[in-house]
Amino acid sequence: MTTALAATGLVKQFDTVTAVDSVSLEVRSGEIVGLLGPNGAGKTTVLRMLAGILTPTAGHVTVNGLNLHAHPLAAKRRIGFLSGDTQLYQRLTPREVLRYFGRLYGLANGALSQRIDQLVAELEMDSFAGRPCRTLSTGQKQRANIARAFLHQPDVLMLDEPTAALDVVSGRFITEAIRRERAAGRAVLLSTHIMSEAEYLCDRIILLHEGRAVDQGTLAEILAHAGCANLTDAFLHHARQQRGAAGAN
Repeated sequence: MTTALAATGLVKQFDTVTAVDSVSLEVRSGEIVGLLGPNGAGKTTVLRMLAGILTPTAGHVTVNGLNLHAHPLAAKRRIGFLSGDTQLYQRLTPREVLRYFGRLYGLANGALSQRIDQLVAELEMDSFAGRPCRTLSTGQKQRANIARAFLHQPDVLMLDEPTAALDVVSGRFITEAIRRERAAGRAVLLSTHIMSEAEYLCDRIILLHEGRAVDQGTLAEILAHAGCANLTDAFLHHARQQRGAAGAN
């Protein structure tokens, strides 16, 4: 598998606060990597730097070998990004939103119509794809947002808490859609604080605590490193170690 996304030594400081401290990672084509940690761990800040929305204080990012900061437009065309606060145009329908973004990406009308039909079918959006977005439920809006991120078939998908606040049915639609993208060869990086979701979806996991990557590897490797039987206990083990190290200093 080739490396589709790589970051080295990412740091982000806001005044006197270091939100992200020397995080390095890579995501290969055809795999899902989970960025796992509690609220405030720095997951969203990392994703926004990787997507070119925030400029790192230090470090660099490459997307399929392209330096994100030297070639921002070319690199961003290869990214599908879903943030935790992504909004839809309330007066448009999901189909209209997808057509609008497809035109921004330069997709030809015939190919765009076919791609929209495919996403509507895969995410089972038929019943609401023609309704204004302001009338949709939270789960329906999130499916439309996922469709927008997937629309141009990017090399790299970055998804910030894609199933947060969703019911079981809507959450399953989205997790299965993410698995299909991996099967199609996409590189997927998703942030989550849901341990079971990371165990189910991710080929590799990066544990973030207070802006630092405290461990990374496969689920089996992380459990072995911590000497724990489950991911929750492994994360708590690392969190206690970090607190102990901070206290010693």
